[in-house]
Amino acid sequence: MQEQISRRRTFAIISHPDAGKTTLTEKLLLYGGAVQLAGSVKARKDQRAATSDWMELERKRGISISSTVLQFDYAGYRVNLLDTPGHKDFSEDTYRVLTAVDAVVMVIDAGKGIETQTRKLFEVCRRRGVPIFTFMNKVDRPTRDPLALVDELESVLGIGAFPVNWPLGSGPGFRGVFDRQTKSVHLFERTREGAYRAPVTITDLADPIVREKLDESDFLHVVEELEMLDIAGKEYSPEEVLSGHLTPVFFGSAMNNFGVQLLLDSFLERSAPPAPHYAGERLIEPNDPQFSGFVFKIQANMDPRHRDRIAFVRVCSGKFERDMVVTHAQTGEKVRLSSSHKLFGQERETIDEAYPGDIVGLVGHSGLGIGDTLSQDPGVVFHEIPRFPPECFAYLHNPNPGKFKQFRKGMDQLLQEGVVQVFHLRNAGQRVPLLAAVGPLQLEVVQYRLEAEYGAASRLEAAPWEMLKWVRHGMTSAQLDALKLPTGCRVAEDFALQPVILFPTSWTLDYFRKQNPEVELYDVSADSRTPAPLAPTP
Repeated sequence: MQEQISRRRTFAIISHPDAGKTTLTEKLLLYGGAVQLAGSVKARKDQRAATSDWMELERKRGISISSTVLQFDYAGYRVNLLDTPGHKDFSEDTYRVLTAVDAVVMVIDAGKGIETQTRKLFEVCRRRGVPIFTFMNKVDRPTRDPLALVDELESVLGIGAFPVNWPLGSGPGFRGVFDRQTKSVHLFERTREGAYRAPVTITDLADPIVREKLDESDFLHVVEELEMLDIAGKEYSPEEVLSGHLTPVFFGSAMNNFGVQLLLDSFLERSAPPAPHYAGERLIEPNDPQFSGFVFKIQANMDPRHRDRIAFVRVCSGKFERDMVVTHAQTGEKVRLSSSHKLFGQERETIDEAYPGDIVGLVGHSGLGIGDTLSQDPGVVFHEIPRFPPECFAYLHNPNPGKFKQFRKGMDQLLQEGVVQVFHLRNAGQRVPLLAAVGPLQLEVVQYRLEAEYGAASRLEAAPWEMLKWVRHGMTSAQLDALKLPTGCRVAEDFALQPVILFPTSWTLDYFRKQNPEVELYDVSADSRTPAPLAPTP
């Protein structure tokens, strides 16, 4: 089993919108031999849609809304690649996926540098100590200075950066990359719309071919930059990489296949096999003989022909075998895992066994929820999935009473999937559920899926709040009643009955803190349950 564990690599790709994340995903599959022709994201109408975008709404818009699991074998490794939403209004689904991976590839547009969403996702990775590999994309277009991009990683994100390779020119003058560790040059040629693997010529920096490709000023500039990196740059440390304190940096162009295979080969070599997971105070090692795993995502109706439901389980320890009987920790019930699948976008095939790091899709099992633990040891309970602060709030109404059953069934399913969060206002006259999402697109997804999958129309009513904070779990009703709430603020409860406070503006949040200095506020639900006091979030 140890041999199987050591060849697993499970990672996600994160980025700001339009940095090229879905394109890079496709090209990694191309080089990994999982697809023969990469689907073009720019011209979806006359080329194949991206493998990882399966929802009809995604194909219409050319964006990724939900996270997808893609598994393939490459160079002796079993690779589990989780494609996450990169659209501006991405969802909590993105955050949850990051709890199921052992490493992350962060895609940055070399012409723009670090953007807002990248920072948010980076912070989630930092909380978990996930190793981060950086791909500076689109170097065949006009870019910012490479040294400035590396410096920004260190100054803005607070992580050390080690460029594994370095660009030779930029924009139309981009000619390839220099590998700083092997001291070799990889020269690239364009291919038709990047659909097939780009030819590569390997040589060294002193080769006359390199001098011919680069004009004199570009060549001298590259030599000067490399000398500066050798003198003043960070030193490479595998330990620092695996602890999340140093990010290896790669330059390339996903659209035109520049540097994609270099990234893939180097990532697999430098990243680590599946890591242990904590179950309370107990550390569960991957080679523990008893199977354990947790549900990090639920998706219904991936196959429109069958109104089915699939739970994505990250295997943490032991060997998964089809038809095995495990304990569902949240209910204490025994569950037979019979309908198990390997995923590739929307496609699936029956899987008989899986090992730590693998993602198994379980069809049916309506009792499973996000964050639930499945294990042969009833004492194992993982607490991997916190809830993150939503930024958009709305009430969802059913305008057609005759469709109440379909509306209710669809809403129950979507809430169980975690497409949106649901809260209930405290001391409200009517118990009307308040829907909340990380971005407004998720509310639109709820409406779209209600109508497309359940035949139920709906109407959104905007709610006046812009932010939410959890308060210390266990506060009594008297303590909640005693809070000095600014105008427009309300106390509510999440589905686990943890108290939260809704704020209409950042000013009301600041004012609340001044009026209630003894009350600790938290961005993430899990922090509010931490026994030891934590510093309030800024």
